[in-house]
Amino acid sequence: MTPTPTALILDFGGVLTSDLWNSVRACSRREGLPPDRLLDLIHKDPQIHPLFVGLERGEVGQHEFETHLGAAAGIRPERLLERMCADLRPDNAMLAAVATLRTQGIRIGVLSNSWGSGYFSPYRGYRLEDQTDVVILSDQVRLRKPEPAIFELMLARLETTAAMSVFVDDVAVNLPPAEAMGMGVVHHVDTRQTLIELGRAFATELTAAGAAG
Repeated sequence: MTPTPTALILDFGGVLTSDLWNSVRACSRREGLPPDRLLDLIHKDPQIHPLFVGLERGEVGQHEFETHLGAAAGIRPERLLERMCADLRPDNAMLAAVATLRTQGIRIGVLSNSWGSGYFSPYRGYRLEDQTDVVILSDQVRLRKPEPAIFELMLARLETTAAMSVFVDDVAVNLPPAEAMGMGVVHHVDTRQTLIELGRAFATELTAAGAAG
């Protein structure tokens, strides 16, 4: 019989919050751009994408990134990261499930590709250090998902093994390295479905009350 995992590792934006990419799309629309314009620049543009990776790794500052992204998009750069995250809201059902599992002795880690350290922090107000056991933000460790080393660091800090861990992320490309290490993985698309899968993995009932689809 497969043993019940003892650790849960979660992404932040888009897992413990509402959809991050929808928030970026909303920002694009407010700026008079096509909905996917900022996302396309971040993920596909040969000049902007490397800067975005550098932002996540702590090698590019927030203001520098905003200056380049704003210029590429033809919009004002001031507080652009903040504007892109303006529609983010807590996913209370996911946060409640995390709290429930933690009271049952499950070790909780948050593993997030951050948008750098500076004036803007999307984590402000979530009290992650109080509600979890380990928080790793990519810019602070100079590593980012899906690099295997950042998963290894999380396992070490949680003092657990891949085989006893479950990893949840809304970005599919981040899952294979964790799965290859032996973790259980959940692709977060819908909160209700994620809670069902986590309830099954940890052999406990997790309510979907108030869950956002």
